Amino acid sequence: MLELNPYQRVHFIGIGGAGLSAIARILLERGFSVSGSDLKGSPLTAALAADGARVFVGHEAGNVEGADVVLATSAAPPDHVEILAARAQDIPVYKRKDFMGAILGNGDTIAVAGTHGKTTTTSMIIHILKSAGKDPSFIVGGTLANWGANAGVGKGPSFVIEADEYDNMFHGLNPTLAVITNVEHDHPDFFKTKAQMRAAFKTFVETLSPCGTLIACADDEAAHAIADEHRAERGQAITYGISNEAAEWRAADLRFDNELVTASVLHRGSPSVELKLSLPGAHNALNALAALVAAGERGVCPEESAEALESFRATARRFEYRGERDGVIVVDDYAHHPTEILVNIEAARRRYPEREIWAVWQPHTYSRIQQFWRGFISAFAGADGVLITPIYAAREAAIAGVTSQALVEAMSDHGGAVYAPSFDAAVEILRRDVRAPAVLLIFSAGDANQIADLYLGGEA
Repeated sequence: MLELNPYQRVHFIGIGGAGLSAIARILLERGFSVSGSDLKGSPLTAALAADGARVFVGHEAGNVEGADVVLATSAAPPDHVEILAARAQDIPVYKRKDFMGAILGNGDTIAVAGTHGKTTTTSMIIHILKSAGKDPSFIVGGTLANWGANAGVGKGPSFVIEADEYDNMFHGLNPTLAVITNVEHDHPDFFKTKAQMRAAFKTFVETLSPCGTLIACADDEAAHAIADEHRAERGQAITYGISNEAAEWRAADLRFDNELVTASVLHRGSPSVELKLSLPGAHNALNALAALVAAGERGVCPEESAEALESFRATARRFEYRGERDGVIVVDDYAHHPTEILVNIEAARRRYPEREIWAVWQPHTYSRIQQFWRGFISAFAGADGVLITPIYAAREAAIAGVTSQALVEAMSDHGGAVYAPSFDAAVEILRRDVRAPAVLLIFSAGDANQIADLYLGGEA
């Protein structure tokens, strides 16, 4: 088993990524020597460098010299130049799932998993616990708007972490409290079938400590089934939901009033507390309910959790308000799965009923687009306009026939879409075709969030 000590230098291949940058932040705050490389700099790498990390732009064999341990992003292939250099020098190379145990130790780990909603739910739990004076350590896949960081070392006993399913990272967490928001097929480059993905979530639950507790969404069939199996086979499970009346905790009587979503929380059918959220959509009411239940397992009463949630602001790139130009509101969101896009368009329609909704989409990975082609086509049906940029390849090679131009052609049945070959072209089209009052929803898990800056800035 990997053991770390502050005298070691840990080198990160892909230090600018959401997951690895957060781990690097934890190690820096614990006094480790940290270095890392990425293809380009970012605000995350700049912040790490400002706090003492040595950051290399570009990947070279010499970057790993002097390192004691290397942690590599899942996107790095086995023949990556820095992985080969590390192995040639007998420097051990790890992936996140084999590294996290050394970070978390044997303390109280609260892990939040799910195909959708895990970043927001994790962020809400962190916000509640910090607001209640619990001061947890944390790692989350986005920058917390209320606290200005994606990771931190706290003085409290709990470590709250977003449990990423990709590459089975979450199998290395061994939590004492686990949350599953939902289980829907995603990452088809890694999970080839729905069954494989569900099996991975079941294994995650099996890593719960013997006295641990599972919190699962009863509205999601797969999550509910995993909770039932866990309760029958191993231990305690608590369910929450909106539509499933059998859930132990429910958010009922949802109201969507301008800038607020409100709901009445019921515990076993009895009124508990009122929720008021500035985040739009029923899906965020579910996220908030999961956070309230999880915080309750750590001694925070529902009233205190509800008060904290009322002040919670969106995590970066999760329905994040970026600004307004000439009557057009710009919102940035990380959605890259059909379900996520669908619920965010619905949420925008409720939040801004008098405005046209334009979706700006950067498709993410060829395998995902190929696998969920029909779902993506139908997900945009609720938008008044759709603009599609080139596919963000990430770690993948192109697949014949899977192109943004083909997506545009396939959307012709429900009002159509337009293709923009570059971000500059996208801004030109949007400024020409979008008429106020309107909302631009920029959906990107890549780099198309730059469109927000380009659209909001510059000359009219």
